Amino acid sequence: MARILVIDDEDQIRRFLRIALESEGHTVLEAATGREAIVQAATGAPDLLVLDLGLPDRDGKDVLRDIRTWSNLPVLVLSVRADETEKVAALDLGAQDYVAKPFGTRELLARLRALLRDRGTEQQDISRIEIGGLILDVAAHSAHLDTQALSLTPKEFQLLWLLASHPGRLVTQRMALEKVWGAAHAEDSQYLRVFIRQLRTKLGDDATDPVWIFTEPGIGYRFRES
Repeated sequence: MARILVIDDEDQIRRFLRIALESEGHTVLEAATGREAIVQAATGAPDLLVLDLGLPDRDGKDVLRDIRTWSNLPVLVLSVRADETEKVAALDLGAQDYVAKPFGTRELLARLRALLRDRGTEQQDISRIEIGGLILDVAAHSAHLDTQALSLTPKEFQLLWLLASHPGRLVTQRMALEKVWGAAHAEDSQYLRVFIRQLRTKLGDDATDPVWIFTEPGIGYRFRES
């Protein structure tokens, strides 16, 4: 179980999240201001942060920017600011995920589990992934779906591996482009969409009713969890 720091100026939200997170076995730390958040993040040894952007003393993005100068702790932004610009700004500053208020408890807990699972395995040398009927083997550079080999180009394999190695977790467009094509292509979102479409075709996935690759419009993609 994890130590989770909840940063929100609303008492009711902090109380609700404490109950939900403790029911999952987690230990909950709290902060109501940006100043308290920095202190708790530095001294409370949290494993993950849940961060509101509308804090009374500082904008949450400034808090995130400060924390990112000395910590790589996973951060899930939980905010009433639901427009794409705010989401992209927070993700570009280093947040791993973004949930808009009002939110569903089951979805929030699932996304937190994905972040914690990803953090717990990030140091492991993973060479094989199995999700559903999909098997990826990085050493053999092979992909099979329901025992049938998939013919993937090197870039298609790299992109599919990136998505599948973060099941259930948001992979932003910028992250995918920088990881697979390099920083020079960080803004080539149309290029990425072409490759996502090719992967969907080879996986037999329907963009209007996806099973494998789910789109977060204007932000990025999530791969199925199991």
